[in-house]
Amino acid sequence: MSYEAITLERGLHGLVTISLNDPSRHNALNPMMIDELTRVANDLGSDASVRVVVLTGAGRSFCAGGDLGWMKQQMTATSAERAAEARKLAKMLAALANMPKPLIGRIQGQAFGGGIGMISVCDIAIAVDTANFALTETRLGLIPATISPYVVGAMGKRAAQSVFLSGRRFTADEGVALNLITRVVGAGDLDAAIAQEVAHFATCAPNAVGAAKALLHRLDAPVTQDIQDMSIQALVDTWEDPEASEGVGAFFEKRPANWVE
Repeated sequence: MSYEAITLERGLHGLVTISLNDPSRHNALNPMMIDELTRVANDLGSDASVRVVVLTGAGRSFCAGGDLGWMKQQMTATSAERAAEARKLAKMLAALANMPKPLIGRIQGQAFGGGIGMISVCDIAIAVDTANFALTETRLGLIPATISPYVVGAMGKRAAQSVFLSGRRFTADEGVALNLITRVVGAGDLDAAIAQEVAHFATCAPNAVGAAKALLHRLDAPVTQDIQDMSIQALVDTWEDPEASEGVGAFFEKRPANWVE
């Protein structure tokens, strides 16, 4: 199967690497990329030859969040259209999270918004020490809604509060303290660190790994359909607030929003 917004590379011993492949736009999420990531997660999940999956990005950024073109479309979309787009993202995150293979995030650069959502669904996330992160939605008059079940699941409520509300940037080292990142390495050591993590799974029974991952999901607060629906509705409601029009409009007009002091 061919892809346009992502690339797929098969390595030795059942390794598959998925790369977000739109470096000129910092691998921002768009409808095509979301669809392809959903399909590839489902395909790899049912492929018995796959033992471990690595998720990374091409270029300097891991993922800059939502594509700007998509964001402009949301400014004039109906509530139903906004909900439909958010549901596509929710399905993509669920497909990656529930894939019965270990998912290792190779975080080679910055990640914002939806990019942090993708890191949150990884079982292991290794980042370069120069990467920085932010949930910037509240600065735009929005909320990080669709990704929130996975972000809070990864960080925990208390840790998430320190970055979820303020939209501030944080470093890779702070990402470790927040439970978003597993460990931080220098850029020159990233591939070796990924290879080391991948090698662990060569000694594990594939079905047992999948069963262990499913068990962890059951022990944790599961992301049910009701939770997905609630987070989607919360996002739609926020788009209806005048703050969203002001914040997103200010972003595109390159001016401070009217609440900025």
